[in-house]
Amino acid sequence: MPAADPRPERFVPRRRTAVSRDEVETVIARAVGLFGIVFAVQTVPAALGQVPALEPGVTAVLMALLYGAVLLIALASVARIGVRTSMTGLALLYLLLLACWPLFVIDADALGGTGPWLYYLANVATASAAVAMPLPWALAYTVIVSGWYSVLRVLPAGGAADPFRAILDGLYVAVLGLVVLAIIWTFRQAARDVDEAQAAALGRYDAAERQHATELERARVDALVHDSVLTTLLSAANAERPAEQELAARMAGDAIRSLDEAGAGVPRGPQRVGLAVLVRRLRSALSTFAAPFTVRVVNAAGVELSVEAVEAVYSASVQALVNSLQHADDPDDPREIRRELRIRGVGTSGVVVEISDDGRGFDPGLVPEQRLGLRISIDERMAGVGGSSRIRTALGVGTVVTVAWPSGVDRGSA
Repeated sequence: MPAADPRPERFVPRRRTAVSRDEVETVIARAVGLFGIVFAVQTVPAALGQVPALEPGVTAVLMALLYGAVLLIALASVARIGVRTSMTGLALLYLLLLACWPLFVIDADALGGTGPWLYYLANVATASAAVAMPLPWALAYTVIVSGWYSVLRVLPAGGAADPFRAILDGLYVAVLGLVVLAIIWTFRQAARDVDEAQAAALGRYDAAERQHATELERARVDALVHDSVLTTLLSAANAERPAEQELAARMAGDAIRSLDEAGAGVPRGPQRVGLAVLVRRLRSALSTFAAPFTVRVVNAAGVELSVEAVEAVYSASVQALVNSLQHADDPDDPREIRRELRIRGVGTSGVVVEISDDGRGFDPGLVPEQRLGLRISIDERMAGVGGSSRIRTALGVGTVVTVAWPSGVDRGSA
């Protein structure tokens, strides 16, 4: 059994992912996806009841499109892939079908005065718009949907309701949609404030720890100067006999060796820092990039790394991120490139960082020697501190760059 570490445990503040912006967005998207499925199931009887009023086969097509879109946003929210795209698609699809509803109706009397069954999915569409669109667009979308539904209810194809009832139905959609929009916006603002406060706290902690390490080193050097150098100088000043001068010379040699050893061991900052410091620095770097990256952080709590390892992993990772921005896009392929940054703590003192994209990829064998981004900025930088790097890529299949410290930790268990 290994001996217990005699050093006192240090408290390292870490980012509380449970209240971060990314986690709040995930919770909101999954809530919309779940309730979308619930509302879709509840609309089935109403949709089937209005089959005689519509063109043959239209109900089946509408159900397939809308229910398929609802299922898609639920799956996207769980996988955390394409959430905004799928929800924007659902919102626009709903608005299009609602606008075209009068074209689908062939027997308005068969509606029996009831409104289109699409009404029951109106708030799923407005909630999707609130998640996927900027605030002004989501607000405009909610107003447009509610306003058009009020107009539609007055028409024969919408049930020929009296204007007062039509206005009430439209107001219901508007009020509930605006409430959901306000809740989502409030949670986003709160999460953003928490992220900024935690980033500031981590920055203050980092600076305080560096200052503390500097003060410790200063005290150690002051003690060395006082106990060794000054004593040697005083002895040399008072040395009159040959024996005293020889003793002073030996003391001077010892003092010089002590100073050399102290100079070789002077740290540039704190000996070890929490993985949260690396996460914060990478998030800060991403905030300056033009293209978005999905960030995933796993097992960061309790992981501490040397300062040299943090600097090397950070620099190599930023180089890989920049390479993705510069080379992943294909001018002949208009699709949006998905980029992801994954940070995984291993044990108590290891880290694996993966930078991936589904861009055009490349052939590593064709990279010219004079291109230093991979060889110097990533490979040699990591090797110099005892880490490692790997790259998996091929033309047309994207690129994955893995940066690990210490070397080989990415092949072990998390």
